[in-house]
Amino acid sequence: MKFMKLGSKPDSFQTDGDNIRYVATELATDIVVNVGSVKFYLHKFPLLSKSAQLQKLVSNTNEESSDEINVHDIPGGPAAFEICTKFCYGMTVTLNAYNVVAARCAAEYLEMYETVEKGNLIYKIEVFLNSSIFRSWKDSIIVLQTTKSLFPWSEELKVVSHCLDSIASKASIDTSKVDWSYTYNRKKLPSENGNDPLWNGVRKLQMVPKDWWVEDLSELQLDLYKRVLTTVKAKDKISADVIGEALHAYALRRLPGFSKGIIQGGDILKCRSVVETIVQLLPVEKRSVPCTFLLKLLKAAISLECGEDERHELMRRISQQLEEATVADLLIRTPAEETTIYDVDVVQNLVEEFVTQERTARTDPHLETEFQEIRSPRFVSDASKVAVAKLVDGYLAEISRDPNLPLSKFINLAEMVSGFSRPSHDGIYRAIDTYLKEHPGISKSERKKICRLMDCRKLSADACMHAVQNERLPLRVVVQVLFFEQVRSTTSAGNSTPELPGSIRALLPASHGSSRSTTTNTEEDWDAIPTAEEIKAIKGELASLRLGNADNGVGSNRISTAVAKSNEEKVAASKPKGVLMSKRIFSKLWSSKDRSGENSSSETSESPASTNAEETKSTPSRSGRHSAS
Repeated sequence: MKFMKLGSKPDSFQTDGDNIRYVATELATDIVVNVGSVKFYLHKFPLLSKSAQLQKLVSNTNEESSDEINVHDIPGGPAAFEICTKFCYGMTVTLNAYNVVAARCAAEYLEMYETVEKGNLIYKIEVFLNSSIFRSWKDSIIVLQTTKSLFPWSEELKVVSHCLDSIASKASIDTSKVDWSYTYNRKKLPSENGNDPLWNGVRKLQMVPKDWWVEDLSELQLDLYKRVLTTVKAKDKISADVIGEALHAYALRRLPGFSKGIIQGGDILKCRSVVETIVQLLPVEKRSVPCTFLLKLLKAAISLECGEDERHELMRRISQQLEEATVADLLIRTPAEETTIYDVDVVQNLVEEFVTQERTARTDPHLETEFQEIRSPRFVSDASKVAVAKLVDGYLAEISRDPNLPLSKFINLAEMVSGFSRPSHDGIYRAIDTYLKEHPGISKSERKKICRLMDCRKLSADACMHAVQNERLPLRVVVQVLFFEQVRSTTSAGNSTPELPGSIRALLPASHGSSRSTTTNTEEDWDAIPTAEEIKAIKGELASLRLGNADNGVGSNRISTAVAKSNEEKVAASKPKGVLMSKRIFSKLWSSKDRSGENSSSETSESPASTNAEETKSTPSRSGRHSAS
């Protein structure tokens, strides 16, 4: 820390209790100066020789025949006045970053100008500030912190503006020129650890990280921090990602529990101001701030009841990079009085904003201004859409464990990303299965609705293995899974899927993303939950009804083989009711396969309601299955 010593005489100031200061000298004091609750017993001559203000005050007291004057409103109080007084006496006094601003403001109040005496206190302090304090990184920060208690004097004397410029200039300097000490206990940016995708394998000898300054500035109070960062951004020499790192560091420093995504304790009003200020300071460049940080800010904004503008801005920014989020980031808890565990509405709004952004990019590819290019992305990549769809699938799987989660919220959120084509539907299947497991009491029609969200053709082999043994799924879905796995097996050596008979087509899912609002449940047994015997029987039937030649492809289908081995003895040993039912069903299905004009693409979107009357009539009901003997 820089310091400056003034005067050469020994310090002869003495104290008598807490409220009396006097100079120990042979000469009797002839004036009493009251500063707040403290009395200073002093001599007129040294004071008046350097202070124009004291000259005026003393002249007034002479007219009133009084030896006391009051300077209660002097900035810095008794401590600052004592520094000025010692300077007048020529006593040794030390100025440093902690007391120099108070001394400067007090000297201004006392009018200790060069016109009163050459080499006066104001001149000497200005020299010290410009030659030492403002050239020091940490001293500039300390001085800035002390200015807060000295407003408006420190502002009017331009001490604050000089501090801001000094700090911002140093933060913006090339890191190779940083030769002063700073506080740094954080991880370096990826580009400085050799993890930058543009890093060519030659490690740069860069000892000072780009964000070397962020921790020291985190010690500033909110209003000063805002002014410093605004000045730093105005210089336009620091990249947006470093500004983002600075805001992240400040949030960790000023918001208790922020790292865990929950604000714990602290002054609610102060924390709210911190969050709102950080949102206002976020750089406009897309992806300059990690999505995880933005989501933590959103959680804090919700829990602290920040303004609508701040929350809307956060949601807009998050939606622009939603594919970067994780499921844990999206798990925003609701208040204790709510019935559900997580705030699904917030996530739904985020996804809706993302979808709207994607639609806007498709319908309006030509953005008019450069500002729009920054605020709104020109397009949404297919990879981003797939990533968001997978993210929603994972989120649905987590919130499905909530026993109070309404089915409508589940379906609405899933349908928002149904138009985003993704190679696998394992994620949505897992979410559906979890929901069915945690909500066993939902109706048959509700099971039908939720199962429409997945495309059985896009389930992996492992997911199919699980699905065909899943007693929570409607029978229709189990048959679809088995059928498409058989089709996949028989066409593994070809390039196309064989056309399907109309009877099977009636069981297949609608085209991806369709609402199928006109579907009527004319085959209730297909939508019922199958019994274990029925599942085993159907698996046995499909295992025996091999599609194509047994030797056509590269190896047998995993499910067919597994089913054949696991059910061969069971099916042969006894014929449960389900077997009789399934034989009738599959004889019906496969007999129609050879009918001319019945074949259609496996990608059809025809609903079960489109099945002809004869097929509907010939399909046994669930009660009929159980009554068969």
